[in-house]
Amino acid sequence: MKKLDEKDLSNPLEQTRKGFLTRIKRVVIGKTRIDEKLLDHLEAALIASDIDMETTLKLIDSLSSRAQRQSYLNEKELLDWLRESLLNLFSTKPSYFSVKGKPHVILFVGVNGVGKTTSLIKLAYAYQQRGLSVLMGAADTFRAAAVSQLRNWGEKLDIPVIYKEGKADPASVAYESMDRAVKDSLDIVLIDTAGRLHNQSHLMAELAKIRRTLVKHMPEAPQEVLLVIDACTGQNAFQQAKAFAEATPLSGIIVTKLDGTAKGGVLVGIVDQMGIPVQYLGTGEKPQDLQAFHHENFVKSLLQD
Repeated sequence: MKKLDEKDLSNPLEQTRKGFLTRIKRVVIGKTRIDEKLLDHLEAALIASDIDMETTLKLIDSLSSRAQRQSYLNEKELLDWLRESLLNLFSTKPSYFSVKGKPHVILFVGVNGVGKTTSLIKLAYAYQQRGLSVLMGAADTFRAAAVSQLRNWGEKLDIPVIYKEGKADPASVAYESMDRAVKDSLDIVLIDTAGRLHNQSHLMAELAKIRRTLVKHMPEAPQEVLLVIDACTGQNAFQQAKAFAEATPLSGIIVTKLDGTAKGGVLVGIVDQMGIPVQYLGTGEKPQDLQAFHHENFVKSLLQD
């Protein structure tokens, strides 16, 4: 079983890497200088790799400026330049396993179907494996399956779960989760929330209510708000990140299904345009299938034969 903090991204990134590298190499192979035609083709290749327009233009400008200062000799050199330009976009660094205060509260948000509840269970397991006491709050009361999933895994992993039967007030679940964590002096509280979209104003208002409830119990809570996105959705994931960032401050992102898609390039634009770090990758269905995201290895893997 791999440890969460291992840096090997080669397998989860295989589909994205193949698509990205193939497009880029098709543009630069055999070229010995950077000209406007090559840059146009490179721009199209980056956009086809699900990197958004603004970030793509930033990368093209960086390569163009460098070409004016330094002669371009071969394919390897251009790939090295592109690698450096990509690395420079990841200025916001993630923090893994933060514990700021007791309890350290993490709120999970995201649309339905992205693997939000599964990701919460994986992170709960990872904290538990590090010797920390954990509690899970089932505040996605709109979806009975989500509550059942948390309860079942709570029993398997010996992690307490706060839940209520029926469509109870999600904020009351969050409050009781905090109350239990404080009374039992627990380290970590992870709270699931209902999947929602930016145009569902009542659900976005409910998310704000959950936050206010947590703050009443502990002014600094939640210390983290993690957005879960599905890499397979490509640019839709970018739009989801923008919508949730408008509704609540986001501290990090968990990406699921990266191993099954060629659309992982969307992460580049999210990190660059929004300044939200990718923290973890979900790489399977088991509790241990969570992997720390290291941007250096991500970029290296994208351009690696």
